[in-house]
Amino acid sequence: MKLVWKLLRRHISLPQFAGFFFANLLGMLIVLLSFQFYKDVKPVFSEEDGFIRPDYLILSKRISALNSIGLGSVSTFSEREMNDLKDQSFAKRVGSFTASQYKVSCSMGLNGIAQFGTEMFFESVPDAFVDVDLKKWHFSEGDDYVPIILPKTYLAIYNFGFAQSQNLPKLSEGVVGMLEMTIAMRGNGKNEIIKGRVIGFSTRLNTILVPDSFIRWSNERYAPDEIVEPSRIILEVSNPADDAIVNYINDKGYEMEDDKLDAGRMTFFLRLVSGIVMIVGLLISILSFYILMLSIYLLVEKNTEKIRTLLLIGYCPARVAMPYQLLTIGMNAAILLIAICFLYCLRMAYLQKLFTVFPQMTIGYIWAAVLLGLALFAIISLANIVIIRRRINNIWNNKG
Repeated sequence: MKLVWKLLRRHISLPQFAGFFFANLLGMLIVLLSFQFYKDVKPVFSEEDGFIRPDYLILSKRISALNSIGLGSVSTFSEREMNDLKDQSFAKRVGSFTASQYKVSCSMGLNGIAQFGTEMFFESVPDAFVDVDLKKWHFSEGDDYVPIILPKTYLAIYNFGFAQSQNLPKLSEGVVGMLEMTIAMRGNGKNEIIKGRVIGFSTRLNTILVPDSFIRWSNERYAPDEIVEPSRIILEVSNPADDAIVNYINDKGYEMEDDKLDAGRMTFFLRLVSGIVMIVGLLISILSFYILMLSIYLLVEKNTEKIRTLLLIGYCPARVAMPYQLLTIGMNAAILLIAICFLYCLRMAYLQKLFTVFPQMTIGYIWAAVLLGLALFAIISLANIVIIRRRINNIWNNKG
C-alpha cells in the first residue's frame, strides 16, 4: 500500500487538489446553510402569527344611504353568492362571520371589583381562520367561561386614546388576560350571566370573537327565531396578485377591509423571490458536486499509465483503487467537518439579525443539517468510490 501511494501521489497537483477541496466545500456549505436557514425562518413564515402567513381577505357589501332606511340592495351574502365565491379559481377556503342575535353587555374588573362595563356584540368564524392558539379555543354548554379573542387595534385604542384621556392605567395583553369578565346575555325571555376570559389578540380579524360553537348555542338559546345571513365573508386566496380577485370584487360590488390585498401581493412576491433564491442555490450545489466527481475522474485519467503499470506487475484493481478511495473519503470527511463549523458560525451571525426583527421567534437545533451533511457525505463518497473502481477496472480489462 505504501509503495502504491508513493507512486500515485507524485502525480497529484496540490493546486488542483485544493481546487477540488474548496469546490466541494462550497457546495456542501451552500446546501447545509440553505437547509438550516429554511428550518430557522420557517416558523416566521408559516406560523399563524408569522411574518408571511396565508393571505386572507374580508369582504362585505357596500352600505348606501338607502340601506339605513330599509331600502336599497341587501347587505348580506346569500347561500348562492357564497357558493359562487367558493367556485372561483383564486379561492382556497371561504368562511362567514356569524353574529350574535341577542343583547350582550360586559363588565370587566379585577379581584371581583368591576372597573367598567359596556354594551357589546359577539361574532364567530370557522376555527380554521382564527390566528390565535386554539388550545383554549372551545366551548361546550356548562363550561365555566367562554373564551374571547379581541382585536389588537382595540387594545391600542384603549391604551393610547381612552385610557390616556381618562387618566386610566394602560393595559398589556397579559394584564387583559387576567381581567375578570362578566357577560350578561338577554333574549327570548331569558337573562343570564356567564364568565368570559380573553385568551388572545387577533391581528387578522377586527371583531370580538367567540368560538363558533358558542355563537350557535347562544343564538339558538336567546334568539331561536332569528335567521340572518352573514354580512361579512372571510376568504383565503392562493395568489393575492391574481387580477381575477380585483375584477371579481369590482364586478360584484363588494368591499374589502383595509389594504389586505396589497399586503398579500407583497408577501406573494417575497415568497416567489425566496423560492427562486433557494432553487439557484440548489443548482449551484449540484454543479459543485458534479465538478468534484468529474475532477476526481480526471485525476485517475491523468495517472492511467502508472495505474496500468501497477496492474501489469501484479497489483489487483482493488489495491490500486484504494489510495484514491481513501483520499476522497478523507477529503469529504474534512469538508463535512469544516462545513459544519462554518455553518455554526454563520448561523449565529444571521440569528442575531433575525432576533432583532423577530424577538419572539423560536429556533431549533442544528442536528437536522448535520444529518443531511452525513447523508451527502455518504452519497458523494460512495459515488466517488464507484467511479474510481469502475475506471480502474476498465484499465485492467484493457491492459493487454
